[in-house]
Amino acid sequence: MAALLLAGCAPGGAPQMPPPEVSVAQVVSKRVTEWESFSGRVVAIETIEIRPRVSGYLDAVHFREGGEVARGAALFTVDDREYRAALDAARANTARVATRFELAQGEAARATRLEAARAISGEELAARAAELRQAEADLQAARAQERQSALNLEFTRIHSPIAGYASSAAVRPGNLVAAGTTLLTTVVSIDPIYVEFAGDERMYLNYQRNSRSGSADSRRALGTVRVGLADETGYPRTGELVFVDNALDPATGTIRARARLSNKDRRLTPGLFARVELPGGDAREALLIHERALLTDQDRKYVYVVGADNRAVRKDVRIGAQAEGLRIVLEGLAPSDRVVVNGVRKIFFPGMPVAPAVVPMDQPGLQPAPPAPSVAPPAQGPATAP
Repeated sequence: MAALLLAGCAPGGAPQMPPPEVSVAQVVSKRVTEWESFSGRVVAIETIEIRPRVSGYLDAVHFREGGEVARGAALFTVDDREYRAALDAARANTARVATRFELAQGEAARATRLEAARAISGEELAARAAELRQAEADLQAARAQERQSALNLEFTRIHSPIAGYASSAAVRPGNLVAAGTTLLTTVVSIDPIYVEFAGDERMYLNYQRNSRSGSADSRRALGTVRVGLADETGYPRTGELVFVDNALDPATGTIRARARLSNKDRRLTPGLFARVELPGGDAREALLIHERALLTDQDRKYVYVVGADNRAVRKDVRIGAQAEGLRIVLEGLAPSDRVVVNGVRKIFFPGMPVAPAVVPMDQPGLQPAPPAPSVAPPAQGPATAP
């Protein structure tokens, strides 16, 4: 025990603490594209309120509430017996008027022959011609009424004008519905779908500048939008920027934008929160560090780097946007720096000695492998004579 106590004491008698173990990572230098982050909402491209075009008593509901419906799928049926009777009456009226029209045609033709033989007066010929025109007009009106009755009968079967998801049925069979008034259900389109978000004035100016001055490839890249849901890691979905509003809202200083995404997996539902990233410009060389390496001193950001003598050195940095899960460093670091990414709370003052262990920059919490134990060579005994 006395030997152990002596080994743990400095020559002056004060105990010597071993340097704290910290994880360090080499600054990453690579070509990246800066992305600006926004918060948005999923919005349906089309939202249709289904209302009847004829009045009557609802007869049946043909869809599963909350389920997906195809374009043209039957949704509701209104009792059509009254409209079938009206169509039958319209067809009978058309037949009656058509008979009268044929009779007027014959009378007009007979009057024309008699007038050529001087056997009828001009007034009689004019009367027969007027009766023919009147019968023709009545026939056109009867046919129009028949078409209207056929449309009314067709409108008793209500179809979905778009493909998408239907809401619940707001009216049950047996209830009276009014034409153009009663809301039956709502259908929203689901694929493709919109994500709407609001950007600030700086984003708008940066987007306009890059879209005008960049190359054709960079302009196409500017239209790329990355989207992630609340339960997704990163931004696994890619869309296309299709709309930027024509004016900023002076009350909030923001401008509306909209991206269109494919929704084959049907996970995007209108109203969902979405994280949106928009490229800030062309790709460029940048230095990257992990967010866990950053410390704050009032309004300044700084990191600890480990020099050749394994001492922690403070360096103030100016940071930029995120890229590929890391943070861009605009000023303050060199590509050769080794940054403390885990264990920064163990460093109490600049210049403190540390015991660094190298880890990847994107895995600051990785436990470094312990050093391999040294194996002493086996002891050789004294040589023995044969």
